[in-house]
Order: sequence, then structure tokens, then C-alpha cells
Amino acid sequence: MSRIAALTLVGAALAGSAWPSAAFAQEQEQSGPASLVSEVRLKTDVERLVAFGTRHTLSSTDDPRRGIGAARRWTENRFRKLARECGGCLQVALPETVETGDRLPHPAKIVNVLAVQRGTERPNEVVIIAGHIDSRASDVMDATSDAPGANDDGSGTVAVLEAARVLSRERLPTTIVYAVLSGEEQGLFGGKLLANYAKAQGWVVKAMLNNDIIGNSRGSDGTVDAGSVRVFSEGSRADGDDALRAAAYREGGENDSPSRNLSRWLDALADRSGIGIDVRQIFRADRSGRGGDHLPMLAAGYSAVRFSVGVENYQHQHQDVRTENGIDYGDLPEVMDFAYLAKVARLNVAALAALARAPMPPAPMASGAVDINTTLAWHAVPGAQSYRVYRRATDARDWSALASVDGDVTGYVAKGIRIDDWVFGVSSVASDGSESPVASAIPGGAFHPTAE
Repeated sequence: MSRIAALTLVGAALAGSAWPSAAFAQEQEQSGPASLVSEVRLKTDVERLVAFGTRHTLSSTDDPRRGIGAARRWTENRFRKLARECGGCLQVALPETVETGDRLPHPAKIVNVLAVQRGTERPNEVVIIAGHIDSRASDVMDATSDAPGANDDGSGTVAVLEAARVLSRERLPTTIVYAVLSGEEQGLFGGKLLANYAKAQGWVVKAMLNNDIIGNSRGSDGTVDAGSVRVFSEGSRADGDDALRAAAYREGGENDSPSRNLSRWLDALADRSGIGIDVRQIFRADRSGRGGDHLPMLAAGYSAVRFSVGVENYQHQHQDVRTENGIDYGDLPEVMDFAYLAKVARLNVAALAALARAPMPPAPMASGAVDINTTLAWHAVPGAQSYRVYRRATDARDWSALASVDGDVTGYVAKGIRIDDWVFGVSSVASDGSESPVASAIPGGAFHPTAE
């Protein structure tokens, strides 16, 4: 307790939000890896995916030119080419499983295509970028008709490939996994396979960025939004048990899951980066009545969010290619906005680089019942040179920085600040200034599965 009490003397007061700094975030866009994202390459890769005709999960796995198998092999070859170019910095993995379900009437092989870029200091800490390669026509069971899947989710798949091309040139302290997933349209099977694989590998997952429909700026009603991307994040944790729900009911935490704090972190990064895209935080796990591959990751207890366009065009997703009553339907490249897609991809690359440089967030807890002071405590985090303490009014969206403390100190006393009126959180800061998302000092606020 003496070390915690001393923090009121050594803690440096901070004004406003402290991460990410404008200089660091702008560097990521202007001269960092994000600046290397190619709009032309994104378009070329989407057109190549569409050329496979259909990528339905139940389509051909052995045809050399058409179907899900050909598309997966093309993706694998792209990763292997990048691995050769970077001297073996990427390790390609093909986890697979056999599944059945409501949309899989007979057993089907689900194969994910992964490229793993091992961290140089803490390789077990992992950041994941994902998109799903499978596509569908109007009838979700139609495995033979053309299903171009340009935006859903060719856009997310090519963003993963472009991130791998750009970031494989970097040497980063922690691991990045580039994940191209299968079986999403038939029941989120690729996301489930990824969650199981992460657990089997013993990965400490810092964040999963799921990119699903990120390549258009015009909605089906003509609304145009080329300046924002929606980031969906869960409130209460999907992996919470009855004990956690009871604790959160008493102490708060409905707005403080790790994925919600990852969303706040991404919003701050976008605001300062100069990329030209704003994060519009959507405080729900996904769109109403729908889902994506981040949901199985959340169910497994991993921090995950979904990137999706600011405004969807329902005529150009999950539709047969046709013209009906003068209206064109179909998920084709010509109705995409590749300049917009490039901005979303740059934001992903900047986020991956920053997250891979930053330590894991701490796992803080706060106490202060019937006290005028609030006491925070956490365990030391590998790679953290310092920590930052934050607070947020219970009805506020964003954090305000309160203090900075040295890395050999693992606690803080917020004198004269009553716990009843605030939510508190702590982030970890690396020697180069890279800062993790804030972890809320509430039950379930830590960035690891609650079962741990």
C-alpha cells in the first residue's frame, strides 16, 4: 500500500485524452506503413476474387478456376509469396474442421487461411485482422450460381492481404495474425474455428479487427457516407457467467467491455491520424438481427470489433446479379468505392501497427466504497514502461486522462474522487510511447477470457 500511496506524489497529472498522440498517429498515415496501402492493388485483388465466380462454402473445392477451393488456394499462395519476399517472416497455417448446420445440410470442410507474423519480443501476444472469403447468392443454399461477393466480403479479404503486404516489412514486438476465414455466410464457422485455434495455440489475444463489408460509400436509398466507418462493439461481455453478471450489476460495466474500450481507442486513433476516415462507434455487438465472425471470438472471451461501412447498400449484398424493375442488383466491383476502402484499410494498418507495438492492457480493479478516495491496483504488464490512469463519468462516452505513473508502480490513489460517480481505467505504455487501449477497472474489464 505504501507504493500505491506514493503515487499521489509521483503521478504526473494529465489534461484530456492522452492517446494516441497527434504526432504518432499522423506519422502512421504520412510516413508509416498505413501510407503504403494501395487503392489500385485493393481493386485488382477484389476483381480477382470475383473472377472465381462463386466462393460459396458448398461450392467446388477442387476446381482450379471456380469455387471456394480455388479462392482459398489463391489466398494461400499470396501469403506464401509475401513470406518469401520478407525472408520467412510469415508462417502460413490452414486450420480446418468439418461442420454441419442449418445451412450446411451435409458435412462440409471449413478451412481458414492464416499468415502469422511472429513478434520479436512477446510473440504470444496476438493482434488479429480478419475478413471472410466465402460469398453467397440470394438463396443462401445456392452453391452453383455466380456469387461475386465483391464487397461482402471481398473488401475485408483484400484488406487483410494488403495489411500483410504492408506490415510484413515491419519488425514488431508482438504477433500479427492475418486471417482469411471461411463459412461465415453459412453460420460463422470460420470465426468459431479461429477462436478454437487461438485457444489451442495459447494466444493472448489483444484485439481482433473483423472487416466485413468495408468497400462502399453509397447506400441503397442514395445516402452517401464516404467519411465514416462504423465500429461495432459489445457492451456486456458475451463470455460472462452468472457471477460476473451479478458483480457487474453491483459495480457497473455495461459500457466497459474490452471490445467497447477497443472501439474508443480506434476512434481516438482515427481522429488524430489524418487518414480522413472517422470512426462512428456503434454500441452494439453487430447490426440488428445480423452477425459476423467477431461474435464467436467474443463468445470465447477475446476482445473483438467489427468494421463495416458507414451506410450499407442492401441491393448489392446477398443478391443474385440481375436487373429488376430498372434496379441493378448484385455484389459487383463496379458499385464499390475503392478510395473509401483504401481509407478503411489504412486505418486497420495503423491500428495493427500501434497495437502490435503496445503492451497488453492491465487488469485493474478499483475500490473505494464509503470513502472519499478511490484506490486502483493492477499487476505489472510485460513491456510496460509506464501506465496511464483514466476516469470517465458514468454517463460519458470517452475517457479523460488523470495521471501517469512509472512502470515499476502498480497502483494509484485518486484522492478526493469518489468511486460512486466515476468509472476508472488504466492503460499500458511502451518505451516508444505506444499505448494500449484502456482497461476498465470493473468486473470483466480485463482483456482476457473471464474463465482465466
